[in-house]
Amino acid sequence: MQYYTKRGDQGNTNIITGRTVRKDSTRVEAYGTIDELNSLIGLIVSQVDGENLELKDELLMIQHFLFDCGTDLAVPDEKIPYKITEEETKFLEQRIDYYTPIPVEVDKFIIPGGSPLASLMQLARTVTRRAERRIVTFINEEEKTNRQVQIFVNRLSDYFFALGRVVNHNEGIKEPLYERGGTVFHESFKTADKRMKKED
Repeated sequence: MQYYTKRGDQGNTNIITGRTVRKDSTRVEAYGTIDELNSLIGLIVSQVDGENLELKDELLMIQHFLFDCGTDLAVPDEKIPYKITEEETKFLEQRIDYYTPIPVEVDKFIIPGGSPLASLMQLARTVTRRAERRIVTFINEEEKTNRQVQIFVNRLSDYFFALGRVVNHNEGIKEPLYERGGTVFHESFKTADKRMKKED
């Protein structure tokens, strides 16, 4: 198998169905950033304790989902069925809901950091946000694509935030809080949230 084809030497690439686009198009920027994020998750997996097989399997599943996201973003005009659906986002929401109550609740922004693994989780969160911005630009400026990808990626950044907090908690590391700002959630919001939960 030959790794180079020379087809991209002029700054172009072929997307699914063979259509040629520029390598700096908003479409390629979107799925290229997803690829960058997937590589970062691969690094994170390599740093997870070998005994924590459940987390490794969870992150590997997310890597598969990200390949699906890249495929959907590379498909023009629904030429083949999309892969990402509401189910993948629901999976993330379930994991976020599981992780959220584990560390102590905070009402200030958290300075990214802590353990090396937690810091990588926060880095993944910010790369995910960049991928989301690229997807939003592509959707708004280019053509129709699978909007479920945008929703999934939006939720994925919350997932990495929650997971990073859990990693610090499990390692007994106190997270630095951003002291120069106000509270993240005002009491009125918390009260309204509690009221809505009771009504549910």
